[in-house]
Amino acid sequence: MRRLIGIGLIGALALVPLAAAQVAPTETTALAKRYVAQGTVPGIVITYAKGDAPLTVIAEGRIANEATAPAADIDSLWRVYSMTKPITGIAAMILVEEGKLRLDQPISDFIPAFKTMKVLVDPAKDLTSRPATHPITVRNLLTHTAGLGYNIITKGPLLDEYNRLGINPAQVSASMEVQMRAARPASLEEFANRVATLPLIAEPGSKWSYSIGLDVLGRVIEVASGMKFDTFVNTRIFQPLQMNESYWTVPADKAGSFATDYALVGGNRIALDPGATSVWLKPPSFPYGGAGLVTSARDYDRFLHMLVNGGELDGARILKPETVALAMSDLLPAGVDKSILGEMTADSGVPMGFGAGGSVYLADRPGGPGKGTFGWGGAAGTIAWADPVHKVRATGMINLLLAETGLKREVGRAVYADLAR
Repeated sequence: MRRLIGIGLIGALALVPLAAAQVAPTETTALAKRYVAQGTVPGIVITYAKGDAPLTVIAEGRIANEATAPAADIDSLWRVYSMTKPITGIAAMILVEEGKLRLDQPISDFIPAFKTMKVLVDPAKDLTSRPATHPITVRNLLTHTAGLGYNIITKGPLLDEYNRLGINPAQVSASMEVQMRAARPASLEEFANRVATLPLIAEPGSKWSYSIGLDVLGRVIEVASGMKFDTFVNTRIFQPLQMNESYWTVPADKAGSFATDYALVGGNRIALDPGATSVWLKPPSFPYGGAGLVTSARDYDRFLHMLVNGGELDGARILKPETVALAMSDLLPAGVDKSILGEMTADSGVPMGFGAGGSVYLADRPGGPGKGTFGWGGAAGTIAWADPVHKVRATGMINLLLAETGLKREVGRAVYADLAR
């Protein structure tokens, strides 16, 4: 299961001109060079910094196999898939701060279709269900405790229903998109309403289960803000943070810097979604709050820098410090079963909680991330985190779909080892 759920595993764990970057230290550089030299990926970018020190940038290889492909760099574009989730989580926290959402508010206040939900009696057997005794709340969507499923994890009869109703909020390749789009709803509103017709896999608030919760949250944000979800994220996060290379749809003139996404088939790396002809060059059915973004290492670093700075960067305040602290704290409901979260984050070496769309370290890891470290990874191998104790932030970018490379674990070790020097 951990191989499939690579979409989220955090593992062990200032717009700075390239010319200002520090000379890359040994361990992180060696890691990047090894991944390219061994043929794991054609290219990789790792960035990190402590406090307001200049950003260290390590870039090796190219954004595609071809010898003519551009070199990977801080502005190369990558599919970050589930690294979209913390951004959606922070978008929701903006509305919490403004009083337009409350963490324990039922989402049926915004999506009436969720007013009366049912819970499967035996998810492995059939769709027999009983009435839910608790409403789904904003907190549940943020923390994967709503009882919702995910077509990469859910099994049995409920998976069949997810597939039938097109509950597949993600883009993979142009060829796969033809079939996926045919079933998928054409709007975020219809997506949320369809999800509400399906039974839950567990009582809301009782079990951590990786899910489409952040996608449904996109619709809650849309209703609560009175603004289209992607427009809200663009105007309240991307524009003030000068995240100018973050896209729901990659512009045609940016295709040349868009990495090809690969997959391993029989031990061989094959091009799944070439950047030049990518499915991401066309608008998605609707913006996917759980896995819908393409961005650069530079841009994602600005998002992390804002978090480490307590909600502000270069004069742009996104959240108050206390709201950032809340977002990066353990928001899981009391008594929740988080055994699956423990399996997914076992490599961290410490107990883990979950905050606003990302996992949270519940203790310091000696020589590594501090308590409160917040972040998540993506299905194509990306990883990012913000460590408020040590004021460290880091991002690792590759595009190799659902492959267990070990990068997420190794980047964390290398970054803290180099900072210790």
